[in-house]
Amino acid sequence: MKVNVEVECSPEEARRFLGLPDVTKANDVYVDALANAMQGVGNFEQLQEVAKQVAPMGQIGLKLFQQFMEGGASMTRSPAGGTQKDES
Repeated sequence: MKVNVEVECSPEEARRFLGLPDVTKANDVYVDALANAMQGVGNFEQLQEVAKQVAPMGQIGLKLFQQFMEGGASMTRSPAGGTQKDES
C-alpha cells in the first residue's frame, strides 16, 4: 500500500512546525561577510583562499562540496541506467 500526503505551507511555516530555529539573522551576517570577502577576487586561486577562510568547515567542507558537484555532474552526463523498484 502506498500513501501520499501533500502539505502546502511556506518555508517559514514548515520551519516553525518542525521546531527549527530561525537563523535568518545569522544567515544575513554570513552572506554579507562572504559578499565582502568576494570583492576584489580576480582569479580562481584567490577564490579558493577566500572560500577556505569563510567556509564553515574549511577545506573539508570544500572537498565535500567538490565531490557533491562532481557527482551531480557525472550523473547528468551518464545515461539513466540501473535498476528501478517496482512500485506496484
